[in-house]
Amino acid sequence: MDAFAQAVGLVANGQTLLVILLASLFGLFVGAMPGLTATMAAALLVPVTFYMEPVPAIAAIISCTAMAITAGDIPGALLRIPGTPASAAYVEEAYGLTKQGKAGLAIGISISSAAFGGLFGFCVLMIAAPALARFALNFSSFEYFWLAVLGLSCAALVSTGGIAKGVLSLLLGLFIAQIGLDPLMGTPRFTFGSSELAGGISFIPAMIGMFALAEILRSGRGGPSLSPQAEVRNPFAGVFTELKRWRVNLFRGAAIGSVIGALPGVGGDLGAWVTYALAKKTSKTPEKFGTGHPEGLVEAGATNNAALSSAWIPAMVFGIPGDAVTAIAVGVLYMKGMEPGPSLLTVNPQNFYAVMIVFVIANLLLLPLGYMAARGARYIFRVPRSYLNAAVLLFCIVGSYAINNSMFGVVVMIVLGVIAWILEAHRFAVAPIILGIVLGPLVEQNFTTSMMIARGDPIAFFERPIAAVLGIFTLLIWAAVLISAVLRRGRRRPVALPS
Repeated sequence: MDAFAQAVGLVANGQTLLVILLASLFGLFVGAMPGLTATMAAALLVPVTFYMEPVPAIAAIISCTAMAITAGDIPGALLRIPGTPASAAYVEEAYGLTKQGKAGLAIGISISSAAFGGLFGFCVLMIAAPALARFALNFSSFEYFWLAVLGLSCAALVSTGGIAKGVLSLLLGLFIAQIGLDPLMGTPRFTFGSSELAGGISFIPAMIGMFALAEILRSGRGGPSLSPQAEVRNPFAGVFTELKRWRVNLFRGAAIGSVIGALPGVGGDLGAWVTYALAKKTSKTPEKFGTGHPEGLVEAGATNNAALSSAWIPAMVFGIPGDAVTAIAVGVLYMKGMEPGPSLLTVNPQNFYAVMIVFVIANLLLLPLGYMAARGARYIFRVPRSYLNAAVLLFCIVGSYAINNSMFGVVVMIVLGVIAWILEAHRFAVAPIILGIVLGPLVEQNFTTSMMIARGDPIAFFERPIAAVLGIFTLLIWAAVLISAVLRRGRRRPVALPS
């Protein structure tokens, strides 16, 4: 209790609270801008933290990230441009609600479920941080391989256009992930002598092109449109009713996100895809998914921020980053003398509790600041779509260029945007391509590492208990899909009548 009282004193002062508010506003702005990411926002704040005390410095990173991740759902709902790879899992639902004239409801559900997921993840972090961290350390390359394959499977199975097209889209994403240097041997693959391709294809320009540019091309096919867009009304009107209706999905998404987020290197991107697929498979109305159905939006939205909170478990307890943002934060912790690890919970527990309190404040700020952002978004819809497309295209170019300060990112954005536009015209899903680009390196690296450990014996992928459970579960999913496809084909085959 003494340590907790000291933590309250470290946070409840004018400087720290002002830092949290300003960092949240900054994260809100960056996250809501198409092409700009939460990782970019956190990286831009690092030089500013040089001049801060330890607790305000880490509070700036936490509050900025929590706000930017959630704000990334706003362009997803309004413009079909996801702010993060996790947002891509449910961007069709949010944009579908907007097309129904329920843009405020889409944003309100995203904000509210994210706030609940973040607070749920905080509770998990407070109660089970050491236990979950020890569980995460039991994961080897075998478990990470099956976990990544499970996430890829979920993306292919729940995609629009059918399973076959979903699998083909996923394979295209995995192919794009292969471009660059081999992670094991350093051998160039599909680079054609280009030094830019040797660095691989960054998923940020790919995501911007395949969602934002493809949407601009699709909406601009009918010629210049000067009609204003739909209006954003009260974002919290009807949200409580939807959260109460889908409360099982809300709690399940937050719980699964808390577990998956604690796995180092995985973060929330995979969790949102898994829970969205789970929501669709367990739904009584799976045919509504992809058209603006709140069920998947509630569950995946809660997963997003819950995973963000629990990603700090390995970072705080063992100094192992859970994702790119916590990697930045771990560097700030070391820079400020708050070395993460078991000693942080024993020698300086007040610093640990101070970080936890910042989590609560940051997630509570999601509601008022998210409301302000949603109400401000109505001005976006007053802009004619033709002018809005031009502004979005400008942000797409700036965001793609800023990744590596190179025009190569812009070229990648344009090429993949045109490809996505062509694929969507033939009802191919784009989201599995993005997940293939994101998780492809994780699958490849853990597969090759595991095969080297097992000396080429595939049985080793099922020898460890957790790996065996994940592997069998993944194979059963694909077996069930294949069996159901065969049965459906058999029922459709016409029966020859006797002459």
